[in-house]
Order: sequence, then C-alpha cells, then structure tokens
Amino acid sequence: MFHPDRSPVGLYQETGKVISPLVLSEGPGNFGMLPNGVLCITDRSVRIFESRTFNLSNVVCRDATQSGPLLVLEGELHPRLIPNGTSRFVRNGVGADPDGKRATFAISQSPVNFYDFARFFRDGLGFLHALYFDGNISKFHSTQLGRTNFGLPVGPIVAVIGGANLDGNERER
Repeated sequence: MFHPDRSPVGLYQETGKVISPLVLSEGPGNFGMLPNGVLCITDRSVRIFESRTFNLSNVVCRDATQSGPLLVLEGELHPRLIPNGTSRFVRNGVGADPDGKRATFAISQSPVNFYDFARFFRDGLGFLHALYFDGNISKFHSTQLGRTNFGLPVGPIVAVIGGANLDGNERER
C-alpha cells in the first residue's frame, strides 16, 4: 500500500531501517480495515503478524511491510469479508507458515473478491496466516510463466531474483 506520492502507507522497513512507522489506527480503505498485518522477514524466517500483536512483540525484522486487511489470521478469515462481495479486482497477497519457513506470494489471474482470495490462501494453499497486498493496480511479470501485466507505474515491488533459502542453501534460479 502506498500514498499517491508512492511513499509507504504504514510500516516499511528495509535492511533494518524503518522508513515509515507502524500504523495502528483504523482508517479508510483496505489498509484501515482492521485487523491489518505486517509481513516480517528476518535472516531465518518470514512471518505474518497482526499489526497490534507485532507492535507488542520483540520481533526484529530485517525487512517489513504493513498492509491490510489480514486475509487469514490463525486460520480464520477476516470477519468483514463477504462471501458474495461485488468488489472484484486482480488481487495479490502473501501467505506464510507459522514456523516461518515458507511464504507464497500470489496474484489472481482474473478479478476476484476478497473472500474468495482469502479462501484460496486458507483452503487452497493451507495457510493459517495471509496478508492482502493490493488490488486493481496489481501487476505481475514472469518470463518463465509467460505473463506480463502492463499498466500505470507502480509503487512497492516484491521481486524474487534468486538467492538463498532460509536454511542458507543456494536456491535454483
């Protein structure tokens, strides 16, 4: 989530430096639909926290971003998600295992409502924790998958460019 000037909405932390502070108040739009959450990446794990729980914790993240709403928390769908909701967009988000060893980023292929997107993470992928990133302007590029979404310039980007698994072993590119 980001403001029109592409500055982050809520917590944004990069390589240990907090660029934008955590926001705990309810507000307009998807971000302010509490509970919202924080994606926290350390050198050894990736986890999703409810924002207020994160604020009270001693967790130290290398990188973190706040977004909302939380799609799934402890296996329960966000209470405000409507089964037949009419707000349908291409949406993206992330699910993470409670042990912090696996995260999956997903983007829908076609417009979907929040409820169905949340159920995909919980029922389809088996995640107990999932966080919504964005919709409407969601973009995805993968040469390997032959998918590129074009459109207006975007703000924050999640990129997988190779690197190490959380156990430190080199991952196949």
